[in-house]
Amino acid sequence: MAEVAQMELLPASQVAQQTPLLQSENRLSYAIFADTHITAQELEPIVQAVPNAVAAALTKHTYYFVPLTIGETEETMVAPGYTIDLGDRAMCHRNVQFDGADCIFISTRLMQDRFALAFEFFINVGHHFVEAAGVPQTFCDLVWSQAVAEVRGETSQDSYESRRRALDRGRGESPGSRMAERTFSRVDLSAAARGAEKGRVDEKAKTSFFESAFSDALAIYMLSLTLDFNYTDLREREYPLLAAPALAERLRHVAGLFPPNSGYDFQISYRHKF
Repeated sequence: MAEVAQMELLPASQVAQQTPLLQSENRLSYAIFADTHITAQELEPIVQAVPNAVAAALTKHTYYFVPLTIGETEETMVAPGYTIDLGDRAMCHRNVQFDGADCIFISTRLMQDRFALAFEFFINVGHHFVEAAGVPQTFCDLVWSQAVAEVRGETSQDSYESRRRALDRGRGESPGSRMAERTFSRVDLSAAARGAEKGRVDEKAKTSFFESAFSDALAIYMLSLTLDFNYTDLREREYPLLAAPALAERLRHVAGLFPPNSGYDFQISYRHKF
């Protein structure tokens, strides 16, 4: 049996230096390298879905869409194609500092479809926006009101866990009761509110909750501008997904802060049962 030639890995810094940059109409910088299985024509509507006001905060960020990103060593490497072995070693994304810019290498060949690729990109954009610009106070007020009102579920594992930690300090309940609270369905609202008023919440966890909840909501909002999907498509096994009405409230709030760019439309549709 003929041996399969080993694919040469390239330093991410070399890829960043040699790959021509593209710029979407919203002025977000990105690049496509090698056999990504996605064309510039297919990628442009995804990148352009980032609202102008969000893109304006990311002038130092460039998003590189590459086949595979390997982060096993201190120096991030990029594979120009896909093999099963390299796929097993690859990461969804990797951040690299190069020439004064934040370069984000996204592994397109690890994504099963356009939904997965777009969501991975938007999740990165959401986190980077929070790092650059912070979280709007109005959004913080909204999600905290939902938390103390014991709205069930969250939008990611990070927001789920940080919300639980933020509220645990103000409850003063038994460990068994706190285990039941993991679904946010058995919280004593008055106790949680009193704890917040007296400053007994975990403020560090509360800040983490605001940041993760906002980056999640921003990512889901941008995803909704790019393609149609069902609420259940967002569900994961590790934690209960935020209740649909509460998620819709967050998305409408984000849409009010960052209106869609020209050519994009935000809409929440409800399926009626007959």
